[in-house]
Amino acid sequence: MPFRFVHTADIHLDSPLRSLSLRNAELADLVGDATRRALIRIVDLCLEEQVDALIIAGDLYDGDQTSMKTARFLATQMQRLHEAGIAVFKIRGNHDALSRITQELVLPPSVKVFGGRAEAIELTTGGIDVAIHGLSFSKPHAPESLLPKYRPPTPGAVNIGIMHTSLAGASGHDLYAPCSLADLHGAGFAYWALGHIHQRTHHAGERTVIMPGMPQGRDINEAGEKTVSLVTIGDDGSVRVEERLTSLAQFARLTVDITGAQEWRSVVELIGTALEQERQRTRSDHLVVRLRLVGRTPLAWTIRRDRDLLQAEAEQRGERTGRTWIEKLELAVDVPADETRAASGSDPILELSVLMREEVMTAHGFREDVREMVQSLLDDLPPESRRFAGSDPAAFDRFLDDLIRDGGEDLMARLAADGGAR
Repeated sequence: MPFRFVHTADIHLDSPLRSLSLRNAELADLVGDATRRALIRIVDLCLEEQVDALIIAGDLYDGDQTSMKTARFLATQMQRLHEAGIAVFKIRGNHDALSRITQELVLPPSVKVFGGRAEAIELTTGGIDVAIHGLSFSKPHAPESLLPKYRPPTPGAVNIGIMHTSLAGASGHDLYAPCSLADLHGAGFAYWALGHIHQRTHHAGERTVIMPGMPQGRDINEAGEKTVSLVTIGDDGSVRVEERLTSLAQFARLTVDITGAQEWRSVVELIGTALEQERQRTRSDHLVVRLRLVGRTPLAWTIRRDRDLLQAEAEQRGERTGRTWIEKLELAVDVPADETRAASGSDPILELSVLMREEVMTAHGFREDVREMVQSLLDDLPPESRRFAGSDPAAFDRFLDDLIRDGGEDLMARLAADGGAR
């Protein structure tokens, strides 16, 4: 009989869905426990498929957790697996190293939490000898590769390694236990169950190396459906991997081109159609959309002026579509170029708009003043609240570009509302 297990990582239990709580309390209440629901779905999958084990490759927790409610919930889910005879193999990731629950929570005996010294747990199931290798790190930083600390493959067994690693590094993720893919493929393990990077990746090569990604995204930067791996090790040592959906709420960026739209109703209809199409493509229970309108239309300044009204219209269309929510409305719209040129000589607001775009906003001194102002604001914020301005210099520059452009366009829209161009 084959050996079957579910592989997941980076659940970040009870991590808040940050962007949802900023605007829509109902949405925050609905999916605020999405990480818990994802874990329940993982346990349900283990029970339905009658697997032999659940492997959690780090970051089950989100940090310095103190809630006993979280502890009781986790213990209940692990007990469900224990009663079904399903073993759990877990390593601690960098976020787990901060968690007090990691040190205090008592779990069923079928849950193996690997410590700071590498171990290999050997078992036989269905006539297949399996060795599961794991190693946790007790601190939130691991600047060196952990691979040399792992035990060599057990002869005659199917060897499965569990590791929390940033591999060669990934944007938006701290460097943690860096390791080369070539070394993993050459280590002699049949399957590497990785964790840490939140985007799912199957690293092709001589062996099966899977980064499953997180089972539930938490904001728009973790967009797309989220899954776990259902892995089957055959009697002949073959490895088969299936993706299984786990995300309750799926984040998506949706761009709608409204070029040429002449009426407000037309814009709303274009948004509604795009939401319906995106909902049809979405397998998760709930769709959370960051909506971006692009294109040239005579309504550009009206849309900017009445952005809140348009977002309310979009949210209503989302409700009609079903389980579809608007997280944010972004605008990259402009009036037609020929209309701007034709009117700029006679309309003072359009003339001012051209002046701002061509001279003021492109001036080096103006941009540097904005940069200094934004940087001063960021310096006053805690690190976890600075993500809106980008995570690297290139992203920060793009944020400045958007800020300057949108700020100028919004100003023109407000001036137009007082009787100028519309």
